[in-house]
Amino acid sequence: MSRFFGEIRQLGYVVKDIEAAMEYWSTTLGVGPWYYNPRVPIENYQYKGQEYEPHNSVALANSGPLQVELIQTRNDVPSMYRDFQQAGNTGLQHVAYWTQRYDDDLERLLAQGFKPVMSGEVGKNGRFIYFDTEYHPGTVIELSEVAGPKGKLFDLIRNASEQWDGSDPVRPFPDLATL
Repeated sequence: MSRFFGEIRQLGYVVKDIEAAMEYWSTTLGVGPWYYNPRVPIENYQYKGQEYEPHNSVALANSGPLQVELIQTRNDVPSMYRDFQQAGNTGLQHVAYWTQRYDDDLERLLAQGFKPVMSGEVGKNGRFIYFDTEYHPGTVIELSEVAGPKGKLFDLIRNASEQWDGSDPVRPFPDLATL
């Protein structure tokens, strides 16, 4: 457990082919089911203080309490994911810590000297921020707010994984507005 953040709740992998990655994780590793969104609706997205409109595909599944996120960039918008790939990397890009006290935790981390690089929001009370912590590939830190519908989605994904029998390995994201 991190003395700064608590438990790592998610491992984020940047992949070249998300469909092939979901197939591998579900068939070879037995992790699933995957909840897939071919175009995540990110609002208020910023990278290094500039606003952009990213097109990212994301798939989420759990292995026990740990969530695995697969990310494929679909356009050339500046992002830490794009930087990671342009450096010749694929695979683990970030670890995420979840919070229901986003403002308090963000203020504390900024006071400790953490430098924001990328941020946005997925659904109401679904803010996220990535910090400049990449010492080597896979060490970027994300703080992710789970106080709203995104938190309910994460609960749904974890619950679905607990008794998953391998059937229906890829499922669509539910509408966050209905959660």
